[in-house]
Amino acid sequence: MIRFEHVTLQYAAAGAPAVRDVTFDAARGVLTAVVGPNGSGKSTLVRALLGRLQPITGRVMLDGEPLAAMRRREVARVVAVVPQREEPAFPIAVRDFIALGRFPHAGVWTAPSAADAAAVSEAAERSGVAEFLDRRTDELSGGEWQRVRIARALAQGGDAIVLDEPTAFLDIAHEMAVFELLNALAQEGRAVLLVSHQLNLVARFASRIVLMHEGAVAADGTPDDVMLDRATLERVYDWPLLVRRDAVGGAPEIVPLRERGPR
Repeated sequence: MIRFEHVTLQYAAAGAPAVRDVTFDAARGVLTAVVGPNGSGKSTLVRALLGRLQPITGRVMLDGEPLAAMRRREVARVVAVVPQREEPAFPIAVRDFIALGRFPHAGVWTAPSAADAAAVSEAAERSGVAEFLDRRTDELSGGEWQRVRIARALAQGGDAIVLDEPTAFLDIAHEMAVFELLNALAQEGRAVLLVSHQLNLVARFASRIVLMHEGAVAADGTPDDVMLDRATLERVYDWPLLVRRDAVGGAPEIVPLRERGPR
């Protein structure tokens, strides 16, 4: 579905690439998580999907077609993206903000259809923001705003959804609800590509983890493949860690240790 093929990305003012020779894919029906410390290149990959940064080598593919050869509206009909940072130019009703997700499917002068309204309502329900539909975006808390942005992506539809730190500002209950929702979307057949710092939650929900370090892939595989490799995790995060399985579901779990504590 989504494939990064030997992709190298560099910002115009930077002296070195932010991402170097990265290859991995996010398949339909799979929750793929990209993890790693700050500055490792995770969000840069999302910017490439948004078309805001072009690879200097390699290519990004959608169903075997180069992203660079596709029109942005065509891409938006297939992939919905929730970037890490986003603010509307001016406050609007939450219902209208979610409805922006339907724009790739409509003509410039086409009035919203009954199908568009139904997509907005369903997206609001699944994201847990139906009660906010008649509020303005500037009246939302940080966590509410985050869930409204996810609702817009759901209303957009398509075969894939890409999210950059979607649980930022969320409390435990809403954080878990988002991960359960993403898991359900993958089970329904969508490709779900998630950028997250929440390693332990990722290990519980993701089928595949791509660990980034200094712009390159440090590890790639199942949660067991990546999370049980303590030596690699400690090298990447530059901190002593305890690696174990959680007592409830048996997923890999890491516990950061005191710097001079027991190993």
